[in-house]
Amino acid sequence: MTKPSALALLPLVLFLSLFVGAGLWYQAQGTEMAFYQISAPVAILPAIALALLLARGSLDQRIEKFVRGVGDHTVITMVLIYLLAGGFASVARAVGGVDATVGLALGAIPPDLVLPGLFAITALVATAMGTSMGTVAAIAPIAIGLADGGDLPLLATLGAVVGGAMLGDNLSVISDTTIAATRSQGVDMRDKFRLNFRIALPAALLTLVWLYFQGSSASAAPPAAEQHQLLRVLPYLLVLLLAVIGINVFLVLFTGIVCAGAVGLALQPDYSVAVLARDIYAGYSGMQEILILSLLIGGLGALMKSGGGLAWLAQGIARCGGRGSTRAGELAIGGVVAATNVCVANNTVAILLNGELARDIAARYGVDPRRSASLLDIFSCVVQGLLPYGAQALLASSLAGISPLALVGHIQYCWLLGLAALGSILFAIPRSVRQASVDPASAQ
Repeated sequence: MTKPSALALLPLVLFLSLFVGAGLWYQAQGTEMAFYQISAPVAILPAIALALLLARGSLDQRIEKFVRGVGDHTVITMVLIYLLAGGFASVARAVGGVDATVGLALGAIPPDLVLPGLFAITALVATAMGTSMGTVAAIAPIAIGLADGGDLPLLATLGAVVGGAMLGDNLSVISDTTIAATRSQGVDMRDKFRLNFRIALPAALLTLVWLYFQGSSASAAPPAAEQHQLLRVLPYLLVLLLAVIGINVFLVLFTGIVCAGAVGLALQPDYSVAVLARDIYAGYSGMQEILILSLLIGGLGALMKSGGGLAWLAQGIARCGGRGSTRAGELAIGGVVAATNVCVANNTVAILLNGELARDIAARYGVDPRRSASLLDIFSCVVQGLLPYGAQALLASSLAGISPLALVGHIQYCWLLGLAALGSILFAIPRSVRQASVDPASAQ
């Protein structure tokens, strides 16, 4: 049995120190997107070197442990899903899926429902695209125009966009956060979606009510897109439907790529098989950073686990929370991923760093793995959406020329989601979730 050791966690401390330290330094220099100047796959290299130095055994044995972690079944499965998800998102966007979705929805919104409609549209687009950043980049310029021309409060308008993007990213079956959370806990995306939806729905409904009163003074309806075709939205709807009914995720994403490609070939005269191939590869390339980081974190995690680092953390949580309390285990899972997200300003990185620990906590405290996956995604989503130095708030505020500190106070959905998540833990909601033994090799 591995002896618990705090020393084995030093590589993780080093990684966080380098990543956060670089972000703070660039922020002091006035650099935009300061926490994204040094990529995580580079910042983690010194931590891996330190982990190899601290590990037991010969150098060959230490490297073998690292390589086994990199090649872990869960990690490799996650990487393959990232590639397929990136390919699908790239092709669907290239054939006009995003523009069609936005245009179709905007054309149906009456003036007094502009803000609630914008929140819902953004959530729909983010669910379809699987990326909050891509959604903010696509919708925020439209939202700024609506605020200027429709007598809407700018902060509330942008808050609706960022909140909707975080809602959709949290629920999307192809987002990197969903992939990381479900694969690290060995559960189906369908089950995690259902649990997330139960917590997110009350927060979303309250947000819609709040936005309705904020935008009731709108003076004009949003302009509809000149062209939108339902067929261009079909790939998104198909992927969501197949994932929710429980089809294997690899088949779901491959079917989505084929469907999106067929739409492009049928509707766009200049779209060829060669262009489709380039779009798929562009999607692969867009997943490069998170793919490499997943592999490296898998190896680092294996070294820290073999050194007793994760056992030491779990032991400390047991002393603080009281062994056997499911509520304490859920609070610990939410707390560690939230704290990590504050440090790294990236919700996917936070989930990857805490996936193995969360799985261990879930086993010790009797937390259903589906529930732990849901909590990982939700708490990281809450923190990421409210960080003034997070990519989403920085992008939206920079497009509008406002302070990100002012913006985060108006991202009502994330505040309400955090309260809903805490309430679900404190009041043991949903009760229908029971401890389940889930084999990661069999999870879809």
